[in-house]
Parts: sequence; C-alpha cells; structure tokens
Amino acid sequence: MDDLWKTIGALAARFDAHDRGRGVAHEESVTLQVLKIGEEFGEAAQAVIGAKGANPRKGNSHTWADVEAEVADVVITAMVALARMRPDAAHYLAEQLKAKSERFL
Repeated sequence: MDDLWKTIGALAARFDAHDRGRGVAHEESVTLQVLKIGEEFGEAAQAVIGAKGANPRKGNSHTWADVEAEVADVVITAMVALARMRPDAAHYLAEQLKAKSERFL
C-alpha cells in the first residue's frame, strides 16, 4: 500500500509542478483535478453503455474490461486529487474509509 501512495504522491507532485510552471494557482489546480474525476466517470459511464450495447448507433462498442479500466482511472484520478489537496491523503482516506464502513460492516 505504501508503494501505491508513493506513486500517487509522485503523480500529484508532477501535476502540481506542471501547473505551477503554467502559472496556475493551487486552488485552480485542485478544482480542475476534481473536475477531471467527473470526466473520468463520464468515460466509465460511456464504457458501460457500450458494453451493454445501449446506444443503437454504436452497438457493443466496449467490453467489461474497458469498464474496469475506466473505473480504475476514476479511482486513480480521485486519489491524485486527494493527494493534491492533503499532504496526509493516505491517512485521511484510511480514516474516512473506517468511519464510513462502520455504518455498513
């Protein structure tokens, strides 16, 4: 799990540096990163529609493997967003997971 957050942190640092280089303020960077989660979710939704063949114009344009990959993109993008917002992202997410899962488990 440490390697996971190490990689997420490296991605967050890379995107932060890129935005700083373009003169983008931190708050705007984070806002755009959160919007990126929505973009990735849209791609996951599109893949589900394609896997189900629900668009008559496109038919079966995706597979469930495509859906899985898009959902992974959503998760990664969200983790990067959290890391860009909070230096303690791994600890914070663990605490949130614990608190929220206590309602169901």
